Amino acid sequence: MLRAGDNAAIPPGHRVYAVGDIHGCLDLLIELQTLIERDAAAAPEGHRTIVYLGDYVDRGPQSREVVDQLLKPLPGFEAVFLRGNHEDFLLQFIKPAGVSAYAAAWMLNGGDKTLASYGVRAVPHIADAAFLDDTRRAFLEVLPAEHLAFYQALRLTHRIGDYLFVHAGIRPGVPLEEQDENDLLWIRDEFLYSSADHGMVVVHGHTPVEAVEFRPNRINLDTGAIFGGRLTAVALHGTQAAFLDTGY
Repeated sequence: MLRAGDNAAIPPGHRVYAVGDIHGCLDLLIELQTLIERDAAAAPEGHRTIVYLGDYVDRGPQSREVVDQLLKPLPGFEAVFLRGNHEDFLLQFIKPAGVSAYAAAWMLNGGDKTLASYGVRAVPHIADAAFLDDTRRAFLEVLPAEHLAFYQALRLTHRIGDYLFVHAGIRPGVPLEEQDENDLLWIRDEFLYSSADHGMVVVHGHTPVEAVEFRPNRINLDTGAIFGGRLTAVALHGTQAAFLDTGY
């Protein structure tokens, strides 16, 4: 058990879990949810929240199945779902104007695996606009309404107590209400190498690391599930933090 930040705290009676980047790894998600349920069952806090940090899709083989799993509520838990840059790729792709701007890039970043999980064939190295538009139309025909609603409802940030949950990070020195959406989904070096006091501890994913990065101003939970079989969550309560991992 570790102290989280210098004075960062979760409100009394609350226990908060945050889950790193899943990327279509259904088995790891189910395993981690089981670990979370066991941990919560042994804890006294009655208000339990799971914050999923985004990047549910792409690269792994079971993006559709991951969303199906996330749509099944865990009894006794409030769930908060954030948007990652990979969900943003998907949302931009399904717009008619998104084909030329986003489709080829999405395919090269694992979007073909997501489409395949929905039964749609895609070729990552083909950037032909007509082919990509046909792919977009085919995807929309098979995309379940509840999945579309899930993707469209994803939030950019969530705050509980002294913690801010976001996919990639924030731009140091910029007030939260003035943060740029692109930074929340994509930022790396300017945030990762900053020692600034953000006024809160930022819990994020997006940048794969071999082990959790636990800093005074941030916690990185993207332990590269798709690369090494390790999906990580943090459990926060009071001023304490503990980590749950799969893949062992």
